[in-house]
Amino acid sequence: MKRKLTGFAALAALAIMAQAGTAAAQGCAVKVGVVYPTSIDWGKPIAATALWVMDMVNEAGGIDGCKFESVLRDDQSDPKVGVDAAKALVDLEKVQLLMGTVSSGVTIPMLTSVTAPAGVMQISCCSSSTRLTQIAAEGTTKGLWFRTFATSRVQGSVAAILARDAGFKTVSILYKNDDWGQDIGKLAAAGFEAAGIKVLGSTAITDGQPSYRAEVTEALGAKADAVYMALYPKEGISVAREWLSLGGTQNIIGTNSLKSDEFKQAVGAKYLASFLGTDTSTPRTDSATAFVDAYKAKFGAAPAGPGLPNSFDAAAISLLAYAAAGKDAKGADIAAKVPMVTDPAGEKIPGTVEGFKKALALLKDGKPVSYQGGTGAVVFDKNGDVSAPAVAWTFGDTGITEKRYIPLEEVSAFIDSIPK
Repeated sequence: MKRKLTGFAALAALAIMAQAGTAAAQGCAVKVGVVYPTSIDWGKPIAATALWVMDMVNEAGGIDGCKFESVLRDDQSDPKVGVDAAKALVDLEKVQLLMGTVSSGVTIPMLTSVTAPAGVMQISCCSSSTRLTQIAAEGTTKGLWFRTFATSRVQGSVAAILARDAGFKTVSILYKNDDWGQDIGKLAAAGFEAAGIKVLGSTAITDGQPSYRAEVTEALGAKADAVYMALYPKEGISVAREWLSLGGTQNIIGTNSLKSDEFKQAVGAKYLASFLGTDTSTPRTDSATAFVDAYKAKFGAAPAGPGLPNSFDAAAISLLAYAAAGKDAKGADIAAKVPMVTDPAGEKIPGTVEGFKKALALLKDGKPVSYQGGTGAVVFDKNGDVSAPAVAWTFGDTGITEKRYIPLEEVSAFIDSIPK
């Protein structure tokens, strides 16, 4: 049964279709692969944000007199679908830059089996598994990998900070049984223990099961003060319903992946009054505020979903790097220009059409710029990682409500306190 799109989902779908149609009409175009889960409610605005940036860069001048053309694919948050999409983009469309994706469990096989072996640069807005850091450190990514979202260590640590400050003494963990879930579940457990909170059990949730009653019943048996859910909405809805129907506590701490209207509506707002969500955050900077204002003007709604400023920045940085490298550049050439776009000593460039126009001119003259975007002044380390502050959020009456801002210094200090 087809579901009628409403609100932002409809706007995002229209933006995606409009951009794709415009790109196809360009006579001189440089193809860029875009792989995001557009069949999922929170995936549509992530993709629409990336395509919006491409429109702005094209309006600012594009690349060597040509326009960037997006070739958008839906990974359905499924590893096999994601890998097949990446193969088609690399082998058939011959892209040298791929933006994507959200789930680490999809990003990792795309990166290790398709883009890195083919010499294609890949940048993600949202994949947070620390396994990606390890893969980069091992040299598997060949310097072709970047992400604008901080690692799972941030969210796992923030969950522990929130549980500690709420006075919880015990916690049970329910985690998605994939690369991301296993990673963040382990990191959160270490954080809880470091905060003096006893972890009474960690239960894997495998996607696609007809019921999660057995797993939920096992976790409920521990009678913990709170439950930590590192899940996506698809399985998270079923798990949360089972948990609550069987009498589980409403003291739920959840990852940013549950920042979804679908999750809120399906579980029921009245049962989520005590829910606390975690997420990495944009810093309190003028560029972050400007992104929010521009987003509202573009889409008519605040950027409340996960990964939106990160998607904006991933697209902007990679497209500017591509423009600096030239339309005939290979993936390694594009990756080599990323430091030139994110140079702290370069001229500060905002994420606007005028900003992109200025950046393109400076880069063409061989001058570095310091891109200032939705997540602030982005700087990557040697493994393509970034650092970030964090927020706690709740499901408010009118949408997602920020409850607490946690500065980078506080997050970093807590992470340093966790035994290695």
